[in-house]
Amino acid sequence: MLKAGRVRALGAMSGTSLDGVDAAMIETDGEVISGFGPVAYRPYTPGERAVLRAALGRWTGPEVEDAARVVEAAHIEVLGGFDGAALVGFHGQTLAHEPRGRGTHQAGDGAALARALGVPVVWDFRSADVRFGGEGAPLAPFYHFACAKWMGAAAPLAFLNLGGVGNLTWVDPRCARPEDDGALLAFDTGPANAPLNDLVQARLGLDCDRDGALARRGRVAQGALELFLDEPYFTRMPPKSLDRDAFAEMVALVGELGDADAAATLTAMAAAAVMRGMEHCPEPPARVLVTGGGRQNPVMMEMLRASLGCPVGPVEAAGLDGDMLEAQAFAHLAVRVARGLPTSCPGTTGVRAAVSGGTLSRA
Repeated sequence: MLKAGRVRALGAMSGTSLDGVDAAMIETDGEVISGFGPVAYRPYTPGERAVLRAALGRWTGPEVEDAARVVEAAHIEVLGGFDGAALVGFHGQTLAHEPRGRGTHQAGDGAALARALGVPVVWDFRSADVRFGGEGAPLAPFYHFACAKWMGAAAPLAFLNLGGVGNLTWVDPRCARPEDDGALLAFDTGPANAPLNDLVQARLGLDCDRDGALARRGRVAQGALELFLDEPYFTRMPPKSLDRDAFAEMVALVGELGDADAAATLTAMAAAAVMRGMEHCPEPPARVLVTGGGRQNPVMMEMLRASLGCPVGPVEAAGLDGDMLEAQAFAHLAVRVARGLPTSCPGTTGVRAAVSGGTLSRA
């Protein structure tokens, strides 16, 4: 049993950008954030990244087994460097996500991690939500609610995560609990860094458009941008979620553009998707706090500031760690699962009722 009150929980996240594993420790009772602990990052090697890319979109087969081994080894390596955790939250690596089809699939066995680390591990966070009619994503909103309370926010605000896929959480901190009606609205806005990363990887052998240097030299192809915004996804009411490669045709839209113009256009598409997403918020947020790798792209941030009608800044402006927010989220969610508290609700994933997802594997 997890001891009562605050505990030190360790969370890990390996996102759709396939760059590596973030790990972070927090102190929480599953409701209130009491403190932040050490963090670590373990990048994937080019070879590991290639193994993971080969498994994307697959549910079974040798590629999936190879990816699981990579994911487990990398997590054991980075998580094994922490001491004092009562519990680990392990997200795994999403290979396929079809909430209205085959379900959701994250590579990595939490039971294997529990055996290796000697600490209870909560994992498979998304499947229960999907079984009960939810999208299975995004799952960080319950942690965003706790962050808004920790900040002392008094008015609605939004957290925007720009990873491989973009997702937005609108938070009303005037509510008492994250599962209360009207406390949260969350959904995937559209593609963010994944198409841009894939483009520069394929054309230039780079991991990303660092500092937006390539996009800054280019011009946005307005025709391609308009075609992108015609996608019916943007008018669908949230909650809603996307697979990493749901907008794979984006790269085709910029296929005949030069490198700089293609990068500028893909960056503009990510920002425009957020702008369209903001139309779904119950009321305009007082501010937008950006997390994930996209906040380190000055061109992306400039485009967001130009298109959104409120202040936009990195989460560091509120005293939070934008590199580790999702890893911290799964530490927080692990404690909630261990204590039977909900981790998603109708406003975040469209699930029929608030549900506590996740499997607990003991050491």
